[in-house]
Amino acid sequence: MRKVTLFILFLSIVLALFNPLGAQNTDINTLRTVNHAWPGMKPVSRFFTETAIPVSLAVPVLMGGYSLIGRDEELLKDAFYIAFASGVNLGLTLSMKELIARRRPYDAYPGMFDCYEVQNDYSMPSGHTSGAFATATALSIRYPKWYIVAPSFLWAGAVGFSRMHLGVHYPSDVLAGAVLGAGSAWLTWKVNQWLWDRYDIRGFRLIKR
Repeated sequence: MRKVTLFILFLSIVLALFNPLGAQNTDINTLRTVNHAWPGMKPVSRFFTETAIPVSLAVPVLMGGYSLIGRDEELLKDAFYIAFASGVNLGLTLSMKELIARRRPYDAYPGMFDCYEVQNDYSMPSGHTSGAFATATALSIRYPKWYIVAPSFLWAGAVGFSRMHLGVHYPSDVLAGAVLGAGSAWLTWKVNQWLWDRYDIRGFRLIKR
């Protein structure tokens, strides 16, 4: 699974950096189809796109708050892990945007796409998508129940689709964001396991085992 994830991410970056004509045309044509489809559903896409940041922030905050109220040390560990995953993902996303420096679709092809809002940062990877998939993957790793996994990834997928429907990201941006978010959650889970193998929380203090 790890090798597949890294391969997909690497392939997405290569496509963005070297931009072969065939891949570029597929990216543009797919985005144009999605962007102009179902115009009456734009408010729904806007709703999902605007939940990405609040939900990603609210999940660890609410879990952490509830853990303090209920004196639940295991829940506090989970809140820390999900917050850590989101933080790592944010750092990687911002770094990759600057490294790849891909222009937004509406900047690269003026008049071709309908965008709901002009944004000043770069296009790849999609930050909303990576944040949503980091949160969904982290929740699914910690709580691998269908009623957690299915809604989490349906929401993350809807966020990714909304970014294309609203004309602010190419499909390859969304793919890269999804892989980066899931990969960030997986990586931080491994770090999290290492941490709790050596330390524990007792009386809400970090102590060495």
